[in-house]
Amino acid sequence: MEIAEILNLSGVIPALKTGSKKHALQGISDVAAKLTGLHERTVFDVLLERERLGSTGVGNGVAIPHGRLSGINQLYAVFAKLDKKIDFESIDEEPVDLIFLLLAPKSAGADHLKALAKVSRLLKNEGICEQLRGSDTAEALYALLTNTPTVSAA
Repeated sequence: MEIAEILNLSGVIPALKTGSKKHALQGISDVAAKLTGLHERTVFDVLLERERLGSTGVGNGVAIPHGRLSGINQLYAVFAKLDKKIDFESIDEEPVDLIFLLLAPKSAGADHLKALAKVSRLLKNEGICEQLRGSDTAEALYALLTNTPTVSAA
């Protein structure tokens, strides 16, 4: 599984304005709803339910909220770079500014876990995270996340 298979350019938010974990989850839920065709509240509720089990803030300023939903038949991803760091109750107690949302069908077994592992490995790379933090466009962020070369204008 490659990240480009679950993340498309319209799922990349280069500067999500937010002041709290709840607002960040609402912002990415809104984008995810447009991608999946589901209601924003449906996505948001699944994310809140998962966060109640324990924060998806994995450390190094990164959070990987995820959930399983009825009504979708493939994996979906949304990536957001926040306009400022927020408290996400992360395991390292550091604020978060990079969020990678992963949504899977209820029936997704190993595919969901493989996608989570792939995203986790990518975002544990401090070099990649620093490059993401230094990028300001959806295109540049997408290229870094999918390892797709960016085309620059002459």
